[in-house]
Amino acid sequence: MRGFIIAAKAVLPRLPSGAPVSPCSQKPEGGRTWLWLLLSLVLVPFLLTGCNTQALYQDDIYNPPVYWGRHVVKQGETLYSIAWRYGRDYRELGDANNIKPPYSIKTGQVLRLDVRGTVTSSGDNKRSSKPVASSSPKPAAPSTSRPQAPRQEPKPKVSKAPDKESPLKGQTQTVASIDWRWPHVGTVIAGYSTSGKVNKGIDIAGKEGDSVRAAASGNVVYAGSGLLGYGNLIIVNHNEHYLSAYAHNRKILVQEGEDVKAGQVIAELGNSGTDRPRLHFEIRKNGSPVDPAHYLPPR
Repeated sequence: MRGFIIAAKAVLPRLPSGAPVSPCSQKPEGGRTWLWLLLSLVLVPFLLTGCNTQALYQDDIYNPPVYWGRHVVKQGETLYSIAWRYGRDYRELGDANNIKPPYSIKTGQVLRLDVRGTVTSSGDNKRSSKPVASSSPKPAAPSTSRPQAPRQEPKPKVSKAPDKESPLKGQTQTVASIDWRWPHVGTVIAGYSTSGKVNKGIDIAGKEGDSVRAAASGNVVYAGSGLLGYGNLIIVNHNEHYLSAYAHNRKILVQEGEDVKAGQVIAELGNSGTDRPRLHFEIRKNGSPVDPAHYLPPR
């Protein structure tokens, strides 16, 4: 909703001071009331189908996935980072825009968000020929009501118990055929939450320069600072279903396309994009945030 309000202000006439003129604050005379009403009816569909604004993914209350509008690729972005921003599965978003593996995109390319792709269990994609608005019960535009919390994922099955005799930094736990370990040994200062103050992962306290380690083996699919609210961010792809992210780093020590091993140091902890040194850690399954506590070994 914030994105809609900001976009609306951008097209309103402005006073000499530069402030937008609000139709609610003016006292229209005669036919001006009907003029503003007509203008609103014309502008609303345009605004809802245009580019999404930055407020959309700065808003902690709003939760993706996003199925309206479009996104213009900026320098340094990858399909993985864009899918992460809008809460979409990178395979589904790629399929919706007819982008095949290895999912290469280029600066200036326009990605449609109002079309939904599909991903079969075998990994084969099928593209939906109609916009989501006409083929899905999901709304094509944000409503004025508070967005619904994301669907609760069932707890994954743990296939191997953690080794409690080994030090914390060496403990692993196998969940969904992936050996997970803690990315940092600090205290958890904020847990995963889908209500109240939404947190799509966990926040771990630490000192600037502390080592940030890969929670599992995988391939670095994004390393940069293009996602607002995440600071210097690393996204690691573990398999076709799972990604993990490491945010607010002081320094990134790996490059996109690099294979990393579980426990490998991939960054230095920092406070980029936040108010204090911390590691913000997320795990996403098929594009949706899941509680890392169900995957990391118990402390």
